Amino acid sequence: MHLGVHRQSQPSKVAYYMVGRGVAGGGVAGRGESVTYLQLDERSNQASHHFQHLGLRPRDGIAVLLGNHISYLQICWAAQRSGLYYTPISVLFQQDEIEHILINSDARVLITSSEYLSKLKSENLGQLQIFLVDEGEYPNWGEAISSFPTTPVANACEGAEMIYSSGTTGRPKGVRFQLDLSPPGTVSTLFKTRLKMHQVDDSTRYLSTAPLYHSAPLRYNLMVTRMGGTAVIMEKFDAETALSLIEQFAITHSQWVPTMFVRLLKLPASVRGSFSLSSLKFAIHAAAPCPVEIKQAMIDWWGPILFEYYSGTEANGSTAITSHEWLNHKGSVGRAIHGELRIVDEDDQELPANSIGTVYFANGSDFAYYKDPEQTAAAMNDRGWSTLGDLGYLDEEGFLYLRDRKSFMIISGGVNIYPQEIENTLINHEEVADVAVFGVPNDEFGEEVKAVVQLNDNTKASPGTADLLINYCREKISHAKCPRSIDFVDLLPRHPTGKLYKRELREQYWKNHQSRII
Repeated sequence: MHLGVHRQSQPSKVAYYMVGRGVAGGGVAGRGESVTYLQLDERSNQASHHFQHLGLRPRDGIAVLLGNHISYLQICWAAQRSGLYYTPISVLFQQDEIEHILINSDARVLITSSEYLSKLKSENLGQLQIFLVDEGEYPNWGEAISSFPTTPVANACEGAEMIYSSGTTGRPKGVRFQLDLSPPGTVSTLFKTRLKMHQVDDSTRYLSTAPLYHSAPLRYNLMVTRMGGTAVIMEKFDAETALSLIEQFAITHSQWVPTMFVRLLKLPASVRGSFSLSSLKFAIHAAAPCPVEIKQAMIDWWGPILFEYYSGTEANGSTAITSHEWLNHKGSVGRAIHGELRIVDEDDQELPANSIGTVYFANGSDFAYYKDPEQTAAAMNDRGWSTLGDLGYLDEEGFLYLRDRKSFMIISGGVNIYPQEIENTLINHEEVADVAVFGVPNDEFGEEVKAVVQLNDNTKASPGTADLLINYCREKISHAKCPRSIDFVDLLPRHPTGKLYKRELREQYWKNHQSRII
């Protein structure tokens, strides 16, 4: 399937809505802009011609530095149907990170706004051709493409996204897949697997809750529009608005991260019960392990419609688990659906069931970090298996359980401590809105457990709050795993996709110390 088919068969059908925060009964939230399949096809065709006019050829690259903007999918579809690489850049990245991506990706065109362009230094942008979706010192994107044909370019072929890691454990790394310039409508085996598993078709009404510069929301929005469904894209996540949109648009599919579930569950019961969610068939979630109590509460509320998967920007392998499977394997992220799971120890030996080691995929998809052979090599072993750096174990039935990222593991007095377990415990306390756990220097043990907590909006830390939370933790898990101390912040540095910038927090505590983690 591709856009031209839907332009012919259902030109007036809405391909996607872009909605803002706060739903007032009866109307579309916020700006409520919409784009039909005719408009999406025409505008992406115009942009494709414009890219060619600028001298871009298949396998060249563009970059997009925007929040969830009405033009976002049009730009990506233009690159997708032109055989180009398109790199979405997080608006939360700092100047040096953004400029690194622009240079490293070989992008020749940048589409952004005057707000985000102000983060950058013009002398570092080289020969990059810049367009703005609003008014400013560079050409306006909409005006630039308006004079070009609305029909497909002559040599249309499939492009691909080139996405950079969120930089939670180091500098963002670009994942670039090989392009074979296949004809429009050609899709990967993994795409077909997810299509079948999640039953996406032209009747799908998909709620997109996260930023489009993240791999999962972007890929699923492109999947839904490729298949002729309708996407409802939130400009910014808000728990109550999300529930209202499910009812208002009769949403069938949605995508979440665990922190969103926490916010949904902490809404007053009267609010949670005031919306009809009966249309919802698939609540897909990933990005981070979901605490067992949180997922159980969501299944109790929404029914067995939660579908979890484990994968990464690298797409080197993937697991999946249904609600029914999860209820019999609580805490698991599923069995392999793409590639084969292997658990490996420090000596690169495969481990038996129920033994914690590094999670590898064998016989998955090949990938490389662009222009970074050292990081690419570090993600592979001698047998050609690849890892994202996560720790976990398999049970006897082949279900994977994640413990943490290898680089986040705390070694205190020779004992391995996994922060995820502690975070999953503390997040269930009624006063906790968000939490990060990591190791800090300890002269005797090397490291000790530190928690940094963001309290709920209506809660303030008192002299006894830290002790209260430490004692709560000690009631749930071994004392040795519990925080020695807790600090409080107004807001944790979390990526909108749910990933925590734990490295930023850790660095504050490791100044003037030799960290064991590079």
